[in-house]
Amino acid sequence: MTEFVYPPVIAAAKTLFRLLGLKFRIEGTKNFPKTGGAVLVSNHVSYLDFIFCGLGANPAGRLVRFMAKKEVFDNKISGPLMRGMHHIPVDREAGAASYMAALKALKGGEVIGVFAEATISRSFTVKDIKSGAVRMAVASNVPMIPMAVWGGQRLWTKGRPRNLFQRKIPITILVGEPMYPKRGDDYDKVTEELRARMSELVEKAQREYPETPKAGETWWQPAYLGGTAPTPEEAAAMDEQDKESRRGD
Repeated sequence: MTEFVYPPVIAAAKTLFRLLGLKFRIEGTKNFPKTGGAVLVSNHVSYLDFIFCGLGANPAGRLVRFMAKKEVFDNKISGPLMRGMHHIPVDREAGAASYMAALKALKGGEVIGVFAEATISRSFTVKDIKSGAVRMAVASNVPMIPMAVWGGQRLWTKGRPRNLFQRKIPITILVGEPMYPKRGDDYDKVTEELRARMSELVEKAQREYPETPKAGETWWQPAYLGGTAPTPEEAAAMDEQDKESRRGD
């Protein structure tokens, strides 16, 4: 696959991160396969997570094709970039086409990135996830790679003003050990195990994060660590309100 867009985008992102002095901690990159297809499954705390997940795959020399909502591809600015990097649009009204496109890419040796929670987690804990990532891995006979990203919510997340040029923010990226689901497995149980591994990675990233919130900034810390982010129950209620609002539009 010819890559005219992706490498320059990565180079530009790395340059910007250096200028901002972002402090990256990237661990577990040896768990990333250097060849062949794989399903990368990450938690979702910010609008920049796809960039940070891509950085986690970069040491292995891999480019990640993310599945993202169709609206991102419809945007005049982000759309050409997303298509140029061969990401996969997801139309929630016609999901079969995106699923088949992902399978084709996986069987062709590509890495497909999935945010299994579907939306950003307002509680900054791992939400319930569906079995789509497991099914894709099984259908393509490829491993799943759990991943955790943390810190990006301080730059840009749901319900908060953007602060993209905040300097010297620590960003943690942890790559977990591969999982190898196979036909005949209980997909729901494998999905529970995947979520458990993701949660373990996220909690490790949170507990070992080198900074704690200053007074008035506890919004980016999960409630279970004493922050003022919504609890998982409160976040679920907020997500449901958003759904109701969209239905009413």
